Amino acid sequence: MNRRGTNSSYLRIIGGQWRSRRLAFPDLLELRPTPDRVRETLFNWLAPRLPGARCLDLFAGSGALGIEALSRGAAEVVFIERHPLAIRTLRENLARLKAEGARVEPGEALTWLRQPGTPFDIVLLDPPFGQGLLEPVCAALEAGDWLAETAWIYLEAEAELPPLSLPAPWRIYREKIAGAVAYRLARREGSSEL
Repeated sequence: MNRRGTNSSYLRIIGGQWRSRRLAFPDLLELRPTPDRVRETLFNWLAPRLPGARCLDLFAGSGALGIEALSRGAAEVVFIERHPLAIRTLRENLARLKAEGARVEPGEALTWLRQPGTPFDIVLLDPPFGQGLLEPVCAALEAGDWLAETAWIYLEAEAELPPLSLPAPWRIYREKIAGAVAYRLARREGSSEL
């Protein structure tokens, strides 16, 4: 139960067409929405790349990252989530917003990435902490046909973890730490966009 006495928590959309809208999401142990301050920084970094972008929110959870991307002009966001209650709530929130270009697919991230890929411009990776998922997922994204040539990849992890081993074509473009969270924006080598 949260401090309101319900089994829901809330997130606030930071910017774009749904700015300041509050959405409920289930109080599940694995759901840890990216904090407002971190989302604000991330989407400032991504601002010139978002309009018309095709995005993948691979550990969707509350949908905070993908919904923020849609709010700020992404053309499409595919949300991947494995928890049934989180999936149902995410679909309800997207319907409430009348979000176009949103698709929620049930599944576990590494399993979902085994199917034939179609390239995304932006990939949002905020896996549950303590499960060692980030590096294998990065390798699977690069090995499949999941990334556009100039793809941008957001990586969120525990601040105390050692540096990530990223696929060879990826370079860290920006990075910060906020409390217990380290967050980075990577891009594929060869991209002329900065």
